[in-house]
Amino acid sequence: MSPMEGCPTVFQVICSLSPGYHQFKFFVDNEWRHDEHQPFVIGDYGVVNTIFIAREPDMLPPRFSPEMPGRSNMDLDDVSSQMEAAPTISNADLEVSRHRIAAFLSRHTAYELLPESGKVVALDVDIAVKQAFHILHEQGIPVAPLWDSCKGQFVGVLSALDFILILRELGNLGSDLTEEELEMHTISAWKEGKVHISRQMDGNARSYPRRLAGPHDSLKDVALKILNGKVATVPITHSSSPDGSFPQLLHLATLSEILKCICRHFKHSSSSLPILQQPICSIPLGTRVPKIGESNCRPLAMLRPNASLGAALSLLVQGNLQPLCLRFSTVDLCYSTWVSMPETAEVSSIPIVDENDALIDIYARSDITTLAKDKAYAQIRLDDMSIHQALQLEQDANSFNGQRCQMCLQSDTLHKVMERLAN
Repeated sequence: MSPMEGCPTVFQVICSLSPGYHQFKFFVDNEWRHDEHQPFVIGDYGVVNTIFIAREPDMLPPRFSPEMPGRSNMDLDDVSSQMEAAPTISNADLEVSRHRIAAFLSRHTAYELLPESGKVVALDVDIAVKQAFHILHEQGIPVAPLWDSCKGQFVGVLSALDFILILRELGNLGSDLTEEELEMHTISAWKEGKVHISRQMDGNARSYPRRLAGPHDSLKDVALKILNGKVATVPITHSSSPDGSFPQLLHLATLSEILKCICRHFKHSSSSLPILQQPICSIPLGTRVPKIGESNCRPLAMLRPNASLGAALSLLVQGNLQPLCLRFSTVDLCYSTWVSMPETAEVSSIPIVDENDALIDIYARSDITTLAKDKAYAQIRLDDMSIHQALQLEQDANSFNGQRCQMCLQSDTLHKVMERLAN
C-alpha cells in the first residue's frame, strides 16, 4: 500500500484482476469494513463490496445514421456488428446471476407488491357481459377477477381477450350471438360458451386452472403462475377462513411489478449481477426480425395502419397468421402474404409500422375495450375499420397523444431494458 500522489493521507493498492465478478472488503484498524458508497451485497462473508470487470470489446464500426437510405428510423445501431463485438458472458457469471435472482425471488413475497393504497375491481359472474366491458372501459382496466357468490370464491378473470372473442363471434356470419343477447348474457354463460368457441377455433377445448396467489407466496411462485398460465396478471387474495372461503381481493400482480422489485433491490449493486450489464443483442430474448436462412424462428408480426382491425384481432387471438418480414442487408422487404405458423405466437400487442417499417404506434389487446364507448362495437364491422381508425378512437377516449410504448436499442443493457419494462 502506498500514498496517492498529491494526497498524502489517502493510500492505494493496485491489484491485477481478470475479467469477471469480484468481491472485496477493507481491513482497517483491525476490523473488516466495506464502503457504503460503492456497490455491495450480503454474501457468505457478510457485507462485501462488489465489482464487475468486463472484457474489453472489439472496436465497433461507426453506426449508420437513421437517415441513410434503406434503413428504418427504428434501427439506430448497427446490430450485426454489435452482435459480433458484444462481450459474451461466461457460464460462471451467468450462473451467479441466475442464482442471485432466484434467491431473491424465493426469499421475497407477494406482500411486497401490495401498494400502500389503491383500488381493485372485481366482477360478479352473474352480471351481463355488456355491462362488464363497459365497467372495464370506464375503470380503465384490461382485466378483472370474477367472483362467484354461490361458491364464495374467485373463479377466474374477465379480460380484453374475452371481449375480442365476443366481437369476432358477433361479426361471424351465421353467429347465434346478437348484440341484444350480449345485453342478457351473463359472464358465467359466456365462459361456458367460450369452451365451445375455443373448440371451433383450434379443435381443442382446453380448460385452464384457477390461478390465484396469496400475500405470503414467494415472488418466484407468482412469476411462475403468470408464465406457466400464459396470463397477464394473477390476483392476490387472502382469506381468514380455514377453508379459504370468501377471500379478500388485495391486488393484481403483474410481471412488470416483479421486475420493478428486482430493479429496486439491485439498484445500487447491479454489478453483482453480471447478466444485467450485457447488451440485449447478445441475449436470446424477445421476438426479432429473422435473418436470411433462418427458418425455425418466429417471425415478427407487424401491420400497416390501413390494415383492418379484424386482421389485428386475428393475430391477438390466434397468433397463427403473421406477415413474414425478411431483411436483406440494407434493403427491407415485407411480403404482404400471410404464412401459417404451427404454434401460437401468444401476441399481446402488435407494432404498427409505416412503409419503411418505422414504428408508428402499437395495437394492444387492452385497446379493444375502447369500442365499449358509446357502443361503438355495435356500429362497426371489424374488416371495414382500419387500425388507424381504431387507434384514433383510443386517443379520443383517453385524450392522450403521447408515445404509448417504450423503445430501446440493441446496445442497451438488460438492466436498462428491465427498468423501462418495470415502469
